[in-house]
Amino acid sequence: MGTILTGTASWTDPTLLATDWYPETATTPEERLRFYASRFPLVEVDSTFYSLPAERTAILWAERTPDEFTFDFKGFRLFTGHPTPLKALPKHVRNDLPAELQEKTQIYNKDLPGPVADELWDMYRRALMPVHSAGKLGAVFMQFPKWFYFSRDNLDQLAHLRERFPDYPLAVEFRQASWMSEEHARRTLDCLRDAGIAYTCVDEPQGTKASVPPVAAATADLSVVRFHGRKRDTWDRPGVGVEERFRYLYDEGELAEWVPKVQQLAEEAREVHILMNNCYADYGVRNARQLSLLLEQAGADVGQSS
Repeated sequence: MGTILTGTASWTDPTLLATDWYPETATTPEERLRFYASRFPLVEVDSTFYSLPAERTAILWAERTPDEFTFDFKGFRLFTGHPTPLKALPKHVRNDLPAELQEKTQIYNKDLPGPVADELWDMYRRALMPVHSAGKLGAVFMQFPKWFYFSRDNLDQLAHLRERFPDYPLAVEFRQASWMSEEHARRTLDCLRDAGIAYTCVDEPQGTKASVPPVAAATADLSVVRFHGRKRDTWDRPGVGVEERFRYLYDEGELAEWVPKVQQLAEEAREVHILMNNCYADYGVRNARQLSLLLEQAGADVGQSS
């Protein structure tokens, strides 16, 4: 049986900081991370989706956490086809762009000259190396947008991710249902297995165009499950903020539905990462602890915080 690690998709969400979950003495980012790591063995860093990480910050993350702590990182949005503000790129990269690109406010990866794109991928990879060298890098998550449909070209794009990160575990999450349709699910999972990339299982609202079914499937040594809440009315609505979209507290019965699925994943993978992305107030930390206890009661090998 593989080890199961639980945690949340953020430890710095403003709505969590506004609760009393952190002690009054935890007033700095360092103190909050140390406190979080004393409660959970795993966390997802979402800031690396919005901008390239800094190597110095990665060094501090590694230094401020116990030896057995694990970080998962979201891939930079440029890499997964999301529009990216030009100002999110390093200044020296912006200055080297063709004049027509420097005039844009947002760019896509496909807009960039090949050498520039290569440099950004490499910068991201090198910045996380301190965490990897410390044995604390769980995986890099590549979250593709809802306009990233199942196609031959996009299957090729998935297969080539391994070339970008040859030494890091990878996971892919889809926000487009076509990947896990009855017609395409097998080819999707086979592609990920061939590349040694983890499929990210999801619990999310069903019945919308952006709904991916809650399939539990292991495609690598690592399995990942992300819980987004079940707030259907805001899941695919334009203009809804992140806070409102993920404002959902699971009840025990909803979490219990995943216990046999997670146990199945643990039979097929060396490690299972369970992350609560319902990061509103203390919802995520409460549900992560609840699910961890349910899994322990079921006899699963649940990793503990140090």
